[in-house]
Amino acid sequence: MDSDKIFIGETIGTAVLILLGGGVCAAVTLKSSKARNAGWLAITFGWGFAVLTAVYTTGALSGAHLNPAVTLGIAIKDNSWGDVPVYLAGQMLGAMIGAALVWIAYYGQFHAHLTDREIVGDPADKPIEGPHAEGSGHAGPVLGIFSTGPEIRNVWQNLATEIIGTLVLVLAVLTQGLNDSGKGLGPVGGLMTALVVVAIGLSLGGPTGYAINPARDLGPRIVHALLPLPNKGGSDWSYAWIPVAGPLIGAAAAAGIYNIAFA
Repeated sequence: MDSDKIFIGETIGTAVLILLGGGVCAAVTLKSSKARNAGWLAITFGWGFAVLTAVYTTGALSGAHLNPAVTLGIAIKDNSWGDVPVYLAGQMLGAMIGAALVWIAYYGQFHAHLTDREIVGDPADKPIEGPHAEGSGHAGPVLGIFSTGPEIRNVWQNLATEIIGTLVLVLAVLTQGLNDSGKGLGPVGGLMTALVVVAIGLSLGGPTGYAINPARDLGPRIVHALLPLPNKGGSDWSYAWIPVAGPLIGAAAAAGIYNIAFA
């Protein structure tokens, strides 16, 4: 594939993915949103439809990897690494653009949520310095709109959950999702992959929020850290390596299984 098309396709596709996926998280979370408290089913199906829309939008340009784990899995399967940096660059840029668009779309809701004393308390009572200061490592009240976090903070369990979920995703992509060229997702594969993402969310998403995509987590986390959101709290950087390392390990394992069992 042409490098320019890959970069453009991955940027647009990942931006659409994060806009719609982060958008459903914002809709369910934020004060004054009509969908507030719609629940986990809304989030899992919202992310599944986000995958479907993004794949169908840009599959013809780049094969719609939209995920460094998918790119890694395909690269290991084919032993082809030349376009990997282009894919990764487009995915990270697109993820950051998508997260910024969520902020714009829900600008008023973010402000209402983060200035509500029932949600954030009295800002005057918060320490200026220390572990709970603005911008520190802890997870702020809207970080879950941008990135994932564990319900129980156990490093090895959290890492294992992300490895297992991504292994399922990438193995499904490699066995049934690829287009005729084998370089990305096709129309039928895009639909099947979207359903797999819903299944992973419903079955394995409870412990960590199922990042299963390093760009999906890291790009929006960076945007959260940079945005001028009042009382936003920290971006939980102590956890941030897990939704990057876990999916990459899971993708490598999936590609290894594919090459042993299916190739």
